[in-house]
Amino acid sequence: MYTVTLLTSPKDPCLTPALLGALQTAWGGGDARWLAQGEAAEFDIAQMPENRWDVWADVQKLGVDLVVQPSAGRKKKMLLADMDSTMIEQECIDELAEEAGVGAYVKDITARAMNGELDFDGALTERVALLEGLNEAVIETVLAERISLMPGGPALLATMKAHGAYAALVSGGFTAFTAAVAAQLGFDENRANRLLVKGGRLTGKVALPILGREAKVQALTEITARLGLTAADVLAVGDGANDLGMLTLAGSGVALHAKPSVAAECDIRINHGDLSALLYVQGYARDAFATV
Repeated sequence: MYTVTLLTSPKDPCLTPALLGALQTAWGGGDARWLAQGEAAEFDIAQMPENRWDVWADVQKLGVDLVVQPSAGRKKKMLLADMDSTMIEQECIDELAEEAGVGAYVKDITARAMNGELDFDGALTERVALLEGLNEAVIETVLAERISLMPGGPALLATMKAHGAYAALVSGGFTAFTAAVAAQLGFDENRANRLLVKGGRLTGKVALPILGREAKVQALTEITARLGLTAADVLAVGDGANDLGMLTLAGSGVALHAKPSVAAECDIRINHGDLSALLYVQGYARDAFATV
């Protein structure tokens, strides 16, 4: 049995009964269940449709995300999340670079690295080097003035944790940011790179080894082993090339507003919804979301 989930942006809910009904009929689906009126709905089907990606492309043009996945085991016991452009709306290194006066140059490198065009370790080393001499206090300024949570994130964490899930934040960014974001959202642990500081100023280097793609895979395997879980119990979410390892290993790997090369490798692609989409694809209705 498979479950079909249709969802839209909560800011512009445009899922119509007509679209839902047309797809139910075309795919021989069971009764529809509205998870949030006009925003998200689901129904069950007996087998995976051969034209799934053709239909996905069609409804994307309507502002609708489509997910088809096995019905069994949809509710996950662990959340493994990227931070930059996933749990927050920014790339922290880009914001630090703006403060250092090299924002445009660093932003271009970041975009290319996240799309898999550049080696992650080399790209991080090059960008951090440009931050040499920046006052450490700027980190707090960036956190306070430039960083905002991705919509739906607080509800995602609160709801999954209310149902007993474990949550880990794993980033190719920096501990100075993951620690703050993890505490604000309620993650159980966080892992990231550490910016080196001397005399209150950034040295332009990060502590070794650099945490990249393999470190996120390692986090998944280590944490699940420690908790007595398997990769199938994990919902992983990210947007960049360094997330692909954990996204393809997890039971549910979600490409959230992801780079094209990343989305192409994932079965769950969210381009219109926010982080609350990760609750809908697990079968949670909006009235079941935990209060935040």
